[in-house]
Amino acid sequence: MTLQPITTSTSYTADRAWLAALHGTDSTETITLDISKLTAGTHTAASADTNQPYSRVLSGVPVGKITASGLYGAFDPTATDGRQSLAGHVFAEVLFAPTATKVPAALLWHGVVVAAKVPGGIDTTKVTPSVTGPQIRYV
Repeated sequence: MTLQPITTSTSYTADRAWLAALHGTDSTETITLDISKLTAGTHTAASADTNQPYSRVLSGVPVGKITASGLYGAFDPTATDGRQSLAGHVFAEVLFAPTATKVPAALLWHGVVVAAKVPGGIDTTKVTPSVTGPQIRYV
């Protein structure tokens, strides 16, 4: 009897249509996302591949830092838990297991973003400018 191992691989290309320039992409920060503070279908995409059950946090999702936990969730100007202050955008898509509650990600906190192409949308009039916080310019 002979064994012949089979190897498969899948590659994904992030949709970064929201990114208007490469400025700032060389200085992202590592953050941890709270999956419960992201909306399925808006901020995350479920896997349609039966061989790869991991879902994805979409590239470009605007996030804010949750004061109590230090984790990050979807930016929400009406929130009162810290997410009402924009921290930046998720730079690269991140895979996460179905049972995951937290996932590491890269944060773009300085750069140029196409507001109309941000996953889930963003009302730039609700983003408070900051000299010590994120330096995002929307076009």
